Amino acid sequence: MQKAELPLAPEGYPFIFFCAFAALVLAVLGLAVPALLGLLLTGFVAYFFRDPVRVLPEQPDAIVCPADGKVIVVDEIDDDRFLHARVRKISIFMNVFNVHVNRTPLTGTVERVLLSPGKFYSADKDKAVLQNEFCALTLTTPNKHRYAVVQIAGLIARRIVCRAEAGDRVLSGERFGMIRFGSRVDLYLPLSAQITVKIGEKVRAGETVLGSLAAAPETVPEESVA
Repeated sequence: MQKAELPLAPEGYPFIFFCAFAALVLAVLGLAVPALLGLLLTGFVAYFFRDPVRVLPEQPDAIVCPADGKVIVVDEIDDDRFLHARVRKISIFMNVFNVHVNRTPLTGTVERVLLSPGKFYSADKDKAVLQNEFCALTLTTPNKHRYAVVQIAGLIARRIVCRAEAGDRVLSGERFGMIRFGSRVDLYLPLSAQITVKIGEKVRAGETVLGSLAAAPETVPEESVA
């Protein structure tokens, strides 16, 4: 079990304190209704930035879900942006009520962190993948598998937080960042990955198993090489 040191994501405290202070000022001024609305807003912001304890799967080859939300894509594609290979892709859409803390799917070393500015279309639309602001992590597992996790901003989300840096070693299920107020996470995996999750399923970061990955990358037998 991975225990959270705090019940809230650190990025949320400035927002929570600001809303709480505004509600207090309104109450002191005797503005009961605005003060009540401010208190409700404080509660919602605290709820949005919650960072609950999650029980990690014990399966050693498990691909751990990186985000809470709904699976909207399970596909096999040619990826010419991150891994430059044919890959298995899983996309998870997070609405404003989901936990927005993102977690690492597989233990590995961060090769690259690419933050690209862009637009803010609704994250569940196809054009969001190509045109929205995103932060992409490319990682290599101890068994030399390469995969990518891409945080994509959404219609309301205007801030991507990524704490990982190139050269960092991250563990499966470890928190690495978050996206504020509705967004999407795309996962690009080797073709050797066995995917068990399906489109439409509700998933939880750090707990849901999306599939499994073989111990080592597939190799071409010597006798088959011309």
